[in-house]
Order: sequence, then structure tokens, then C-alpha cells
Amino acid sequence: MQQEKETSLGDGRRGRLRVFFGFAAGVGKTYGMLAEAHELLLMGKNVVVGYIEPHDRPDTNRLLEGLPQIPPKKISYKQIILTEPDIDRIIQQKPEIVLIDELAHTNAKDSRNRKRYQDVDELLNAGIDVFTTVNVQHIESLNDIVEEVTGIEVKETVPDTFLQQATIKVIDVEPDELIERLEQGKIYANENAKRALQNFFIPHKLDQLRGLAIQRASDHINRISGKTIGIQSKLLTVVNDAFPKMTEKCIRWTARLAQGLGAEWTVIQVRTQENTSTNIPLAEKLGAEVVSIEEDDSFETIVEFAKMTGVTDIIMGKNLRQPWYEKIFVEAFDDRLLKRLNDTELHLIPFKEEKQSLFFRTRKVIEGGGKDLAIAVGGVFLATIVTELMQYIHVGDQNLMLVYIFFILLVARTTSGYFWSALASILSVLSFNWFFVEPLYSLTVYKQGYPITLLIMLVVALMISNLMVRLKKQADNSMEKEHQMEILYELNKQYVLAESRKQILDISATYLSRLLEREVIIFDRQAKVESVYCVTGHQSILNTKEEAAVAFWTAKNQKEAGNGTDTLIGAKGFYLPIVASGKTLAVLGIERNASLDLENGQLNYLKLVLTQIAVILEQTELKNEKEQVELENEREKVRSNLLRAVSHDLRTPLTVISGIAETLGIGSDLKEETRQKLLTDIQEESQWLIRMVENLLSITRINMDTMKVDKTAEPVEEIIEAVYKHLKKVYPEGKIKIELPEDVIFIQADPILIEQALFNLVENAFRHGAKEQPVKLTVRLQQEQTVFEIENYGEIPLKQFQKIQTNLSSTNEVPVDSKNGLGIGLSIVKTIIHAHNGKMEMTVGNGKTMVRIYLK
Repeated sequence: MQQEKETSLGDGRRGRLRVFFGFAAGVGKTYGMLAEAHELLLMGKNVVVGYIEPHDRPDTNRLLEGLPQIPPKKISYKQIILTEPDIDRIIQQKPEIVLIDELAHTNAKDSRNRKRYQDVDELLNAGIDVFTTVNVQHIESLNDIVEEVTGIEVKETVPDTFLQQATIKVIDVEPDELIERLEQGKIYANENAKRALQNFFIPHKLDQLRGLAIQRASDHINRISGKTIGIQSKLLTVVNDAFPKMTEKCIRWTARLAQGLGAEWTVIQVRTQENTSTNIPLAEKLGAEVVSIEEDDSFETIVEFAKMTGVTDIIMGKNLRQPWYEKIFVEAFDDRLLKRLNDTELHLIPFKEEKQSLFFRTRKVIEGGGKDLAIAVGGVFLATIVTELMQYIHVGDQNLMLVYIFFILLVARTTSGYFWSALASILSVLSFNWFFVEPLYSLTVYKQGYPITLLIMLVVALMISNLMVRLKKQADNSMEKEHQMEILYELNKQYVLAESRKQILDISATYLSRLLEREVIIFDRQAKVESVYCVTGHQSILNTKEEAAVAFWTAKNQKEAGNGTDTLIGAKGFYLPIVASGKTLAVLGIERNASLDLENGQLNYLKLVLTQIAVILEQTELKNEKEQVELENEREKVRSNLLRAVSHDLRTPLTVISGIAETLGIGSDLKEETRQKLLTDIQEESQWLIRMVENLLSITRINMDTMKVDKTAEPVEEIIEAVYKHLKKVYPEGKIKIELPEDVIFIQADPILIEQALFNLVENAFRHGAKEQPVKLTVRLQQEQTVFEIENYGEIPLKQFQKIQTNLSSTNEVPVDSKNGLGIGLSIVKTIIHAHNGKMEMTVGNGKTMVRIYLK
């Protein structure tokens, strides 16, 4: 188990399945598989034998020689040593091709998977190609036909859906040759061979199985190659949970039709019993979508579903043992469908099966219905007392029956099922006849017309009680569904408010744990615990390495596992993958055992909640990916902007300094005044480079991964004072007018960066504004925002500012010169303000330029 967890999820490539297909044991499937393995081994392929069934057939055993083998795993079961393929070791060694015999085999009890095809599925998921063998009698959709042909019900089957993408190689021999092999002892030992010749290996049976295998292989090849008959068909199978044998027969018949046509198909299950599962494992194994509906108004639901989805063929059973009274009083379901769906073909599958007896269906109610029995009998007793009082006060004989009808309604409303209301109806008629119909205290009726009256009373009572029970059942179902929808709605509201994946998973675990009253745990796709919630007073039993290994298997294979499934059944929890767009997002684990089982309703509701969780987790991941892409784009823009500005701005002052230095070195006859002027220019250019380096160094205070800065509460007056001192040092003759509010203002910011930004803006105003007019720096509050305004006389070119705002995104634009334009200084200001989640804008007009910074 631990080894499985250490295995990586692979490169995502699923292995290919090659099936050696035959119609009976001994046709040479294993022999053909081994022969092909030898050919591939000679071609340099990495082929290993994972498991070959030991039949002690000499020819087959000779072919095993020379092939690398992975020793099978030995399992002790009832003092017998059984061998099974070592799936963990095969995955660890990871050959190109592995040979696994007998695909339909049922594994030993302590194996990880219940069926061998599930083992093979793990190997395919690990990217390993698998060669395997299977006979036609083990194909699930053909199970009923094989039983009719051979008289033997085959228990070990493989779902058709598992073989859909496989390549099939048919191994075929003549039935006479196969029987000859059996008689020679090449297939079974002598006693087994004699038994097989008497039961299974009969010429006409083998002929039928052979034809069935060839037909199935042909349908498979045509479907894979796309050479179906080209008719766009959509099949619908209608089954009833009261007829389980009919259900299996119709599903298998439709599966064979769907295979031949390459068509989609749906199964609608009409539920007549509350404890019936809402899913049909056989239909899902054969590739159908299952829809479960209630019996009430099922006909209209089926008709509307067929019209809405464009069903071309409907398949349903025709009961040859239908009771005579149903034939007389109830119109056949298939006749009603033909009248409503004129353009849909109807296929009737005959069957002979009787419904469960009325006693069997009501036995549970009778056995556990002591309370309901008391209500039914008590209701009739009270009705009799009330009727007696009404007769005593001469209310009128015509109203006496209504009292009983009223109490029958009460009984139907307060009891469960049809039995007790029907019993109350019968007892009411008998009681009314005994106490109120002459001759009194006798069931004999002499008065003319009263027998018909009593009969009508019984029929009306039964009909009303039946109607009340149906309405009550519908109301209960509606209330239950409404309650589920309300809970989902509340859960979705919490999901909307959640800000992270952790919060979403915590909400889900808490909600499901309280709803199901058991421990719930959620793992990520690597089986690391993300959220766990236990019932109050209980310790976690799912937060262990062993359970995490089961969760890892579930995440990797995207299938259910654990207690209650066919995989890793020894686990203490039941694990479900949370999948969206083919990607495992998380794994949900739920405590499950004999005392804490999950009912069908709980499982269905759980899967509905899982769908919601998958959607919200996928949205969260997409949102995070989008934010990451936007952040990366923003970082890239900043880098590009700085690189362009720096590459241009460094060149200008360095060129000037280099030219002046060259002039000073060559020109020995320069006047002193000229020499001093050149040295002053070198000093100014050097100071400009120093300030530009200071700007670049200030950018390093911004986290380029998050584009955020470390903020502290800083008084605005101290920042403005630092800016003023720096300006007087660099521009001693510059004129600036500062206006601050009377109250002390604090801002959340990095003071050094804000100081650098304000200095750059005022510097731009000094350089590009009117020299004789002062620059005005104003600070004010506006709707909980601090606004910095830098105003100067003279219009700074707005186009250059717009270039900075668009991060010089166009390759045709030339970066502006920072000494003669706005350049890197304003670009860095924009980056600083953006890192503070602020906003910067610039307006030009009326001979003035105004730059505003908004900080929260």
C-alpha cells in the first residue's frame, strides 16, 4: 500500500489494452498471447509476464521459457495458497508491455481490487500496455444469451465499457478441433475433460458461442473504425424495480444494440419502492446513463424525456404473466407510448416474472406497525363513538357515513403506507353495518339499497385513503427535495463568501460531518490532509497513513475506493474523488462501517454535493490562475518599462560625460571659464545618474512576486518634510509652496517610496514648468482617501505621460528622454503608486499641469 502511494501519477499517458478473444477455453488465447510476446521481445520491446494461469499445458509452458517474469503475489486463503499478479511491483518496474491472463478472474479476498480487470485498469492508468485474455461468455452484455445457450450462469464478467478502447485479436479454431484437443487431454485433466464434454463442450453449443464471439468482435472493430451503419440513434430503456430479471434482460439487450449501432443510451428506472437504489450498477457498467423517477406520473415523465432528448428507440419489457384484471382495466403501457410517440420505434422484450406478493410488500409494515395498527383501530372506534352521538342528537342519517370517511382520511394522514388506511376503510364499513344498519349488531342487510350503499362506501373509502396516501407521499418527497435544495443553497452562499480553497474545504467537511453524523476528511490529490472534522467527543480514525494511501489511489484512478466498494475494502472510510474537467481536485473521505452505513438517499445527495464542491474548487483554481497570469503580466510590464527607460536614460548622461571628458583631455588651450562650465556639466550629469540609481534602488523595496510593499502608518507631515529637505539640497533655487491640512493625517505606506515618488513629481515640475512661478504641493482628504496634488505653471506634454501610463507597450514608440521629458522618474512613480494600490492621474490645461495621487 505504501509503495502505491510513493508511485507518481505518471506522465498522463494511458496504456493500451490488447485482448486475445476466444469463444471457449482451449482455443489458444494464452498461447497466441505468449507467441506475440516473443516476437515483440525479439524487436527490443520491454515485455514481462505478470501472471499466466497455471493450466499445466505443455505447449503453453514451453512458450513461457525465455520471457522475463515478475513473480506473482502469494495470498493465503482458507489454508490454500493463491497466486495473484503483483500490481505494485509491476507499476514500480514499469515495463512497456505486461501479460496478465484471465481478465474476468475474481481476486482473492485480501487483494486490493475485487476483480482482475480493476488491476489491469491500474496498470493502464500507470501508462503500461497490457496483453490479456478473455472468453465471450465473460462479456457482461452477453451474459443472458450465454446462459440461454449453455444453461450455465457465468458469474465472472467484464463490463463492456472496459473493453471499448481495446484492440481485439480473435483466436479461433473449429469446434471439432477444440473437442479433439479436449479428448487428448490438452485442455483439462481426464476427469475434468469428461465433465466438460458432457456439459459445455457440445458441438451445437460451441457453434453458437463461436458465432457470438465473431459477431461481437466484428461489432467492436466496426465501432472502433467508425464503420457503423451511420444512423444517428438514441436509445432509451425503461425498466421497473418490481421486475429485477426483466431489468437485467432489457439492459443487456439494449447494450448489444448500442454496441452495434454505436449509439448513446439512457436507462429510466421507475421506482415503486422507497428503498430501491437510484442507480443501476449493471447499466453503468455497460455504459448507460441512469435516470431514476418515481412511479407517480412516470408515463408523462418518460414521454416528455423522450421528446426533449430526441429518443429514436425505446426498449422495455412485455410481461407475459400480467394479471388478467390489469389487462382488462388498465391500458397497456406500450400502447399508451405508441399513441403519444408516433415517430419513436418501440422494442418489446418478453419476460415471465411476477411482482412481489402483496404480503411480502406489506410484511415489513405489518411487523413493525404496532403504532399504526392502534391508530387504524382507534380511528374506527372514535368514528363509531362520534357517529353514535350524532345519531343520538338526530343530525341525520345521511351524514353518518361522512364521519367514517373523515376518520379514514385522518388514519391515512397519520399512518405509513396503504395497508392501514385500507384496513381502516374495511373496518369502517363493517362497523357502520354492525352498529347503524338494521338489523343492528348483525352483518345481515335487509333494507333495500343498503348493500349497494355499503359497497359504494367501501370503494369511496378505499379511493380516498389511497389518494391521501399518495398525496402524503408526494408531499414528503417534495419536502425532502426542498430541504435538500435549501441546504445546497445555504452551502453555495457560504462558498461564495469563501476566499480560499482552505475555507471551501473546511466548510464542506464541517457541513457533511454534521449532516451525516460521522467523521469527514478531505485530502488533496497527493493525499495530504487539507481538512478534517470529527463528531464531538470522537477522535479521528481517518487521519492515518493507511487511509491516506487509499485516498491517493482514489485520486490517481479517479474512482471510488474503501469500505463499501470493490477496491481496498479493508479501509475504515469510503473515498470519493472530486473531479472537474478530467482533473482530480481533491478526495473526500467519509467514515463508513457496518453500524455507520450510507443509505441510497445519502449517497445520491452526497454525490450532488460533490458536484457543487468540484465546480467551486474549479472556479477557485481558475480564478487563482487568472490572478497569477495577470500578476505575471504586470511584472513583465514593469520590467519592460524599466528596461526601456534605463537603457535609454543611462545612455544620455553617460554620453555627455564621456564627450566632455574627451574634450577636456584633448583641449589643452581651453579657457578657464569653458573648463569650469564643462566640469559643472559633468557634475550635473553625475548627480542626475545618482538620482536615477536612487530611483532604481527604491524599486527593490517592492516585492516583484506580489507587486506589494510593506506598509506602516506614517504621518504625512514627516514625509512632506523629508521631500522638502531633499528638494532644497538638489534644487536650492527651486520655488515650492506647500499646503497641508490642519489635522494630522496618517497613511498606510512605505515612507521612503512615497518620498521618492513625490520628489520625482516635483522635480519634473521644476524642470518642465515656468521657472519664475512656484510649484504647488497640496495634501488633502477626499472620501477617506489622501490626495497629493503637484501643480506647476506650464503644460507638460500629455502624450509623453500617456506613454508612461501604457508602459510603452507599442514597439514603435521611442522611450522619452528623462532629462528632457518625463522618462524613468514618472515610470517609477507609477510603479510605486500601483504597489500601494493607489491611483495617479494627470491633467493639462489653462497653462498649468496638475498631477494627483490617490492613496487610501
